[in-house]
Amino acid sequence: MKTKKMEVLDRIKHYEEAITKGHEYLESGKHANWNGFRPWFARKLRDGKEVPPHKDWVKNVYLPRLQRAVRRAEKALERLP
Repeated sequence: MKTKKMEVLDRIKHYEEAITKGHEYLESGKHANWNGFRPWFARKLRDGKEVPPHKDWVKNVYLPRLQRAVRRAEKALERLP
């Protein structure tokens, strides 16, 4: 396989692992402190501890965003020679 295809496949794999972690967080609260959920610029602290993301945010923002990214990467993979 060519390197560009490998890179796109690795990206898709990474996105799918993140989607799995998001679903596990919604179901059981597992991966609450995963660094993929952390905000980029400012940390949310409550009583000196980091606050896990709100489950509605994960369900309505994070997961759809990653699912769109997977679709875009799959389309890019189809266009590669």
